[in-house]
Amino acid sequence: MASTNSEFQLTTPNSHQDEETSTPLGTSSNDLHPTTPRRQLLVLISSFLTICITIGLNQSYGVFQSYYTSPSQTMLPISTSSSALTAFIGTLGSGLTWSGSLLINPILARLNVKGTKVLCVTGILFMSLGLGLASLCSQVWQLLLTQGMLYGIGSSLIYFPVLSVAPEYFTGHRGSAMGFILSGSGVGGLVFSPIVRALISSVGPRWTLRTLAFLVLVVGLPIAATAAPSRFVGRRPTHIDIKLAMKPSFLFSVGAGFLQAGGNGLPLTFLAEYSVVLGYSAGFGATLLAVSSGVNSISRVMTGFAGDRFGRQNTLILTVVLCVISVLGFWLGSVSGGNKVLWIMFVILYGITGGGYNALFPTTVAEVFGLQAYASVNGFIYFVRGLGTMFGSPIGGKILGESKLGNYRNVVLFDAALLGGAMFCVIGVRCWDAVDKRTWKWKA
Repeated sequence: MASTNSEFQLTTPNSHQDEETSTPLGTSSNDLHPTTPRRQLLVLISSFLTICITIGLNQSYGVFQSYYTSPSQTMLPISTSSSALTAFIGTLGSGLTWSGSLLINPILARLNVKGTKVLCVTGILFMSLGLGLASLCSQVWQLLLTQGMLYGIGSSLIYFPVLSVAPEYFTGHRGSAMGFILSGSGVGGLVFSPIVRALISSVGPRWTLRTLAFLVLVVGLPIAATAAPSRFVGRRPTHIDIKLAMKPSFLFSVGAGFLQAGGNGLPLTFLAEYSVVLGYSAGFGATLLAVSSGVNSISRVMTGFAGDRFGRQNTLILTVVLCVISVLGFWLGSVSGGNKVLWIMFVILYGITGGGYNALFPTTVAEVFGLQAYASVNGFIYFVRGLGTMFGSPIGGKILGESKLGNYRNVVLFDAALLGGAMFCVIGVRCWDAVDKRTWKWKA
């Protein structure tokens, strides 16, 4: 992968590729500082690990959710550990990770390389502190402030400085490269879910949180210390142009971001808990969450590759359509009859399709709006996605009430409605993008 002949073949200072493949979309070669294969490889690895310890770690929250709501838990008062409240802990963390873009991107535009690294180090310290303080909590509201809010703020401070510049380092195979980077969420979930379950069983929830706080420091500080700068010459715009904001393609993109974020995280939040209600053990529920994350990580790489080959918007639409089908066909079928086979099929299919939007969304933003506008558009849509994340799972927990099999039917229908709305919006983006560019391309 370090070789210039690898799958992620990128721009080098001596490159003689044509303009379409050697320069990121919406820029000229004079707009960007030169780079090296070593720097590109570093961006690839550091971005992947950043996703692992932010989005990936948060995807394992379903294991904590299952523990916090179980009758045998000893950390919280039973009367306060409802599904709605405890679900909000995890979604607050992931929601703040994304919604922080509205403040962090303008700050990044004004920082030099040293300032960016300080921001990243601060984020890692906040994440670790949030998990460490959570180990001392005995009330849900305390976990909301620590494992939710403090962790989420820190996660956002490391996520955007690293990820906002990643597409600038990838050109002709940007979809494949970003698919690999974003597969870190699945790999993180695959690794952390069984670790969290095993630690809770062996040393209890408090030492589990302390162990995670230490792991975040060990993995995160080297990433923060080597954060890559933007390749752009001069300052990138961080505010949305009013003309762009009024375009239907932008409005549909915002709607898709909100609805997909709300619907995508909901099954992961309740996956382990629903598995227990269905009759599986808590350990097997954590295993299923890990399996879903593992399948998801592989799928993101393959989805990125498919996007480069068949069109990123086309592939994105297909994945969202398959998400709706999997929710209505398999999860709803499992709820209706208590069918374990349909549930396993759902876990696998949703793992394959659920990450497609997340893998291709950044590349389609660059494709539809141009890389020069990437920071501002991507930042705003991620802010909206953060709001969507904080909307979906807590509302689902409120709909659920007590964790009984029959109660999940309305949760599934709510999830299908969110994802169905996202499907309508991504199709709208595809159509209006063609209108704006006054041309229809089958591969787009």
